[in-house]
Amino acid sequence: MTQTFDVRQGLEDARANREAAWRFVRGFAQAWVEPLTDGDGFTEEDLAAAEERLGVRLPTALGEMYRLLGRRQDLTSNHDQLLHPDQLYIDTHGQALVFKEENQGACSWGVLLTDLDQADPGVHVLADLADRHAQRWEPWMERLSWGAVEMVLAESLHAPQHLSDFLYEPDPEYTQILEENCEQLPFPAYPTSGHEGIRWFLGADVLLRDEDGCAHVRARTENALDAVRALLPGDWLNG
Repeated sequence: MTQTFDVRQGLEDARANREAAWRFVRGFAQAWVEPLTDGDGFTEEDLAAAEERLGVRLPTALGEMYRLLGRRQDLTSNHDQLLHPDQLYIDTHGQALVFKEENQGACSWGVLLTDLDQADPGVHVLADLADRHAQRWEPWMERLSWGAVEMVLAESLHAPQHLSDFLYEPDPEYTQILEENCEQLPFPAYPTSGHEGIRWFLGADVLLRDEDGCAHVRARTENALDAVRALLPGDWLNG
């Protein structure tokens, strides 16, 4: 099977503006997961109820994201959790509107309250939740729509086992083989500590996230997953 959706070009376009980001999400969902449908998002009434409860207006991009794919757990919540509109909350310090949480509660993602008037504000992350003295909202992604693209790609890595795997003990030649056979994608560097080593690659019907020498892999087909296992030597979790 050949790829019918240009991931690289889609990412380059998505970096420019939020309309292109939503086009990327639609195209990626159709080519790699399942196409988006009209029932995959929340309604205007859902979002209005959240605004009334919180006493704030949601940024335009956040509302667009929820209306487009808010109910699609396979695109938003395979690992970490995109909060439903009735779960949105303002953090205890009164600094940010939280819309996403790490699956074990290690960190949260949100938009600073001072940025809510922006159509497509930046996303910040609050890490070290176990250490109250270290808590501080740090920049994560430059635009919320770009953060949505990252979310969809990251959550797609946690697909059913027949389409995903994790290379946790690669052989020494892993990095060279990866760089020679796969195309590094134009994804911005992660700004927070612990994520500087993340790189995204595209192979033959496979998406890879390299994390300091380990790799999460999502394939479009079982044959493509078998092929990347054969290409990259080492110990695979499911292989």
